[in-house]
Amino acid sequence: MDRKLVVSSSPHLRSPENIQSVMLDVMVALFPVALMAVFLFGYRALITMVLATLVAMITETLIVRKEDWFGDGSSAVTGLLLALTLPPDPPWWVVVIGSVVAVGIGKHLFGGVGNNIFNPALVGRAVLVVSWGAHIAGDVWIKPTPFNFAADIVTEATPLATKAASLGDLFIGTVSGSLGETSALALIIGGIWLYHRGHIDWRIPGVFIALVFVFGLFDGGFNMGLYHVLAGGVLLGALFMATDMVTSPVTPVGKLIFGGGCGLITMVIRLFGSYPEGVMFSILLMNSLTPLIDNLTLPKRFGEVKQSDA
Repeated sequence: MDRKLVVSSSPHLRSPENIQSVMLDVMVALFPVALMAVFLFGYRALITMVLATLVAMITETLIVRKEDWFGDGSSAVTGLLLALTLPPDPPWWVVVIGSVVAVGIGKHLFGGVGNNIFNPALVGRAVLVVSWGAHIAGDVWIKPTPFNFAADIVTEATPLATKAASLGDLFIGTVSGSLGETSALALIIGGIWLYHRGHIDWRIPGVFIALVFVFGLFDGGFNMGLYHVLAGGVLLGALFMATDMVTSPVTPVGKLIFGGGCGLITMVIRLFGSYPEGVMFSILLMNSLTPLIDNLTLPKRFGEVKQSDA
């Protein structure tokens, strides 16, 4: 009887989801992508992904001074996402530096999970591109050898550089490229899982991919539009990076603007810039505009009047 009236601070309605459960769902969504990377590029891909993930978790453990290495899982996701943006066999120290930067600077410099302005994995990759670009660009792309776990290294140009791969190869993944960008099929499976679980909204990836396709039409017709969608990091960026709940807008209109900006900047860089790929730069640039986009697209509260009208 004495507990009929319990007064507590909000929120009074709680979701069964928490940060760890969301991160576990992201890990599940990334599993097909990681598995395909190992099938295509062998043990080198596995080493790169494991090293990046472990270093990211250790870095966060040292920063927050907790004994639980996995924690809420966000550092593990950051490390794995960073690895998926790298070539199959980068120098070990490049992977280590990238993971430390992603977690230490991209995430905790801004106050930790939920406070970072930019996608942490892309911050790590951006620093690597600027500082040690020769190790993650150029003649570093391993030719995939499906199911040959210990194949010798044979390098070749990426599909974005040659524009010569078939749409079927791009869809399955039997092309060179970063660990997480080659297999469109694996990425789509992961994206469907995240959408099913309610962790991503269709607006950002939908408009992102649609604009890439439309601009690709002007580069060579329908097939080239599909080529631009399937090649490079568009699907990885649109489904797993741009949809980051912390660094993307929260309003429906804001999501449309954000996705459109990512697609537009990506294709401007691809078609007119000196870099063959623009996904990383487009997402980071739009991350910086997220607070402004949210502020301009917040819906008017019911009954709200301007101060001058009151």
